[in-house]
Amino acid sequence: MQFTAILFDLDGTILNTIPDLADSANAMRQDMGLPPIDEGILATYVGQGFEHLVMRALSHEGQPADVQTVMRGMARYRDHYRAFSGRRTQLYPDALQGLRDFRDSGAKLAVVTNKLTEFTGPLLQQHGIAEFFEVVVCGDTCERRKPDPMPLWHACELLGVKPGETLFIGDSITDAEAANAAGIRILALPYGYNEGRPVQALPVDAIVDSLVSAAQWAANATPLAENA
Repeated sequence: MQFTAILFDLDGTILNTIPDLADSANAMRQDMGLPPIDEGILATYVGQGFEHLVMRALSHEGQPADVQTVMRGMARYRDHYRAFSGRRTQLYPDALQGLRDFRDSGAKLAVVTNKLTEFTGPLLQQHGIAEFFEVVVCGDTCERRKPDPMPLWHACELLGVKPGETLFIGDSITDAEAANAAGIRILALPYGYNEGRPVQALPVDAIVDSLVSAAQWAANATPLAENA
């Protein structure tokens, strides 16, 4: 494999976290006297961090939530997610084998997620995948989050690699915009949380059906040598 490093999004790419995120959002709404929202709709609110999810969930009825309501909602959501995180989350099919294939290729592996540090580490440990990653960059690691390229550049710096010799694997427009801005090739998986948009519309190098297929694609692809 010519890629020196592989960066992975977490939610919607390696782990299906939607059930726990939705349970937490609906518990927050119940606390605030609001009815539950269908899990499929809440899935379209995921991808840009928990603040974005809370704002969308509190504005679901069409009326934007005021700042005070959002702040109260974020505190309640965070409390509930501490309780729900990991309960119904599962690895996607072939995710574990895909990580093994990438590790066996000799590439350095890292997670770059908008999920907060306090939730990311425990999930990686719970599902037995923490050992795969040399670096984990979370939503509160850097000053800015995806879709800003900063977290991807930070992961590359920590790994000691250049963006042009790196591949990013994600599931959403947030991931695609971050990778393109960072000068990193990107693959998209079709089963994640692309904010309700068709994955075929994403500005990515290719769409692959699993992490196993991603490893196969990467074994035959060329990095962006001009940026390496």
